[in-house]
Amino acid sequence: MKALVLAGGSGTRLRPLTHTGAKQLVPVANRPVLFYVLDNLVDAGITDIGIIISPETGSEIKAALGDGHHWGAQLTFLVQDRPAGLAHAVAIARPFLGDAPFVMYLGDNLIGMKIRSMISSFQNNENLVASILLKEVANPSAFGVAEVDGNDTVIRLVEKPILPQSNLALVGVYLFRSAIFDAIENVSPSPRGELEITDAISKLIEQRKSVQCTRLTSWWLDTGKKDDMLLANDTVLDDWLTSEMLGHVDAESKLSGRIRIGQGTTIERCTIRGPVAIGANVRLVDSRIGPFTSIGDNVQVERSTVEHSILMVGSRIIDIARLEDSLVGRRVLVRPGSPHHGSLSLMVGDDCVIEMSKR
Repeated sequence: MKALVLAGGSGTRLRPLTHTGAKQLVPVANRPVLFYVLDNLVDAGITDIGIIISPETGSEIKAALGDGHHWGAQLTFLVQDRPAGLAHAVAIARPFLGDAPFVMYLGDNLIGMKIRSMISSFQNNENLVASILLKEVANPSAFGVAEVDGNDTVIRLVEKPILPQSNLALVGVYLFRSAIFDAIENVSPSPRGELEITDAISKLIEQRKSVQCTRLTSWWLDTGKKDDMLLANDTVLDDWLTSEMLGHVDAESKLSGRIRIGQGTTIERCTIRGPVAIGANVRLVDSRIGPFTSIGDNVQVERSTVEHSILMVGSRIIDIARLEDSLVGRRVLVRPGSPHHGSLSLMVGDDCVIEMSKR
């Protein structure tokens, strides 16, 4: 079995961060979202993986993933020259996928379950041509929605229905056999000009082919916006973080809860309340950190309070009374400047300098 991971797209909802980087590489608990996707696939025994990339961010994705040896996987990069839909991505991957069954996994989605049992069930039932992962949601009109019968057979798919007949949303993990290629060839672009995977699956259902579902009972997080990223960071830190102390913490610092500290990091006269992930070569001085905060490599925080935030590689927070609910990009400098009153809530792109009042 093979896998196809979608890591293209423009990431418009995470701008300005994604003006200079791929949305799938924005870190959650100090690891790019895309890394968790590969973890899940390899855990399920899938190591032959195609990665759909865009011309704009493909080189960055390649540099981050390398040849896949970190996961014991073999990666093949496939360029989608324009954002023409999920089904279009499957179609251009056909030479790589061949006739093998495959899992398609959206590279900016995080789920709290392993997919190995879903894959095993699919492999053991050759009558299935497709299987989709579904999650009950409170606002089904915002998603592609599946209607299923009592045997978990999918009988209808509707994209963002005005009057939804189900609250089961498509999560972004799909299993297919090669019949999906013929279905894609028989669908037309949607009103937004894309080949929709929901239309292709609907074509399989029209042909009376067997499409079943697996219900996701744990969490599912789409990391497309700032608040989504912070929620994902909270959830991963809460569920998956394990303590590790590889840096130096002085005797005056106070640490509580689960905290991971990377190599070369120094912590002086700080209070840190977990869960908190701190990368390598970080310098924290006279500061209060956490809970639910991730600090990337080579970050400097001095005389500041940072809570419920993500600080990406190389950022600096200096003399800020309170920074919270913030997603700070790479190499960003936040420090006092001209007078400004009120708390801070930031979404900041790369290579910025922000000056604000010192309290």
